Amino acid sequence: MKGPQDFFAQLQGQFGQFVPDMARAAKDDFEAQARATVMTVLSKLELVTREEFDAQQAVLMKTREKVEALEKRVADLEKRIQS
Repeated sequence: MKGPQDFFAQLQGQFGQFVPDMARAAKDDFEAQARATVMTVLSKLELVTREEFDAQQAVLMKTREKVEALEKRVADLEKRIQS
């Protein structure tokens, strides 16, 4: 996953190709505003890293296996009680 810095570097490179030298101040101001806006939006999204996601997925799989084993055990116990 590309980070915000990679995104900004790419944006800066593309934007810099189209802006003449005398408009650099406006370009710099735009970049600062765009960076602040994107960082604000990203901070509100509550994103997690891939490593955090994979760790939580592993915990969920183990928990699901335990629940399935317990459900089977309960079903077996219910059959014993009814017999």
